[in-house]
Amino acid sequence: GMFGRSYQLLPQRDSSSQKTPGLFVNSHSFSQPGYHKGLSFDYIPNISANDFTDASQGWVSWICNLIVIFLVYICTFIAFPVTGWFVLKTVPNYQRVVVFRLGRVCPPKGPGVVLVLPLIDQWQRVDLRTRAFNIPPCQVVTRDGGVLLVGADIQFRIWNPVMSVVSVQDLNASTRMTAQNALTHSLSKKTIREIQTERLKLEEYLGMDINEMTHPWGLEVDRVELTFGSLLKAQGEGQAAPLTTPASLPSAPGPEGLTDSIQQLAMHFLSHSGSSHPQQKDSLTLMNELSSEAEVAVVTPGSVEELLSRVQMLLSETLVQQVRACFQFEISTADGQQRQYYLDLTQAGSGAAGSGSLCREPDVTLSMSDCDLVDMFQGRLRPFAAYTSGKLKVQGDVKTAMKLEELIKQLKK
Repeated sequence: GMFGRSYQLLPQRDSSSQKTPGLFVNSHSFSQPGYHKGLSFDYIPNISANDFTDASQGWVSWICNLIVIFLVYICTFIAFPVTGWFVLKTVPNYQRVVVFRLGRVCPPKGPGVVLVLPLIDQWQRVDLRTRAFNIPPCQVVTRDGGVLLVGADIQFRIWNPVMSVVSVQDLNASTRMTAQNALTHSLSKKTIREIQTERLKLEEYLGMDINEMTHPWGLEVDRVELTFGSLLKAQGEGQAAPLTTPASLPSAPGPEGLTDSIQQLAMHFLSHSGSSHPQQKDSLTLMNELSSEAEVAVVTPGSVEELLSRVQMLLSETLVQQVRACFQFEISTADGQQRQYYLDLTQAGSGAAGSGSLCREPDVTLSMSDCDLVDMFQGRLRPFAAYTSGKLKVQGDVKTAMKLEELIKQLKK
């Protein structure tokens, strides 16, 4: 009827779970071989077979429970107009209600209107919709000695409401810890090249590993997507190589793990920085989740004026059609002075560049030092590294700022 529905579970592998003894139940089951195993929940009925009859309950306890439940039913229906507000619960399609009647678990109820008895029923709502959480980037030491920052985005859902309530106390925290341990354990057996080239296969295997551990909790992982941060240490020939050896960010799987504006910058810049030659002088320092220390750029001689003259030679109608934006540069020099430069690549002919400020509001304002500006336009400092380290500050639309890559590519040529 409306108060009780048969609940069909998804197929689950068979597992023989023993019962704990109740009143007047002989304890011969303790002597059975293989009674205590790693994932055996002795206090749960055989939910895998959709059997909620609790064989651990003795006959005296069973009779007492029947009497108490009968009396509560009588009192509830006698005072029904009043008790109806307390005992009738509306459960939507994406939820189930797990009820413990006198401490013993019952089949999950819902969706629709369900009856929960007062005094003797404890109940809890369980959401069956897919949820997601992310593992923040953590250091992984690969098989070839490299140190990589790797995180993950994980989507999961609850397929067995009862197991999710009775098997684990804090489902979210336990799942997060299990996923993080599986991530570091599986990636530590791979080399950096294998992690970059076999990403999809690693995500699939990682999902299977997490499912193996969370399946007894009534939880199923739908999708695992790895997110890559910085390569803190490339695979070295000697074990004594310091953690600040020159390295470049992985170009194949990189920017998906970054968020918001950093991700947008990385999508454009990483593909070019990964193919550049190893003569880049910026070196990576050790990072963790709470710090975003800078990449240190070694400055070579050059001036903003020389750069400005080269940019003015490159201005063309083709470049204007590709960019269609105007930029304001707020440049700080070593002696503490502030200088302003502009680059106007709007629809006005072949564009203009010079010192000073624009007569109108710029689309993007970029603030950095003169040395870093020269290094960025000459390819010695990657724009992504400058942005994440705080050397480059962007005010305005980040997608518009990324269009400067067209100008940087022409300067490199």
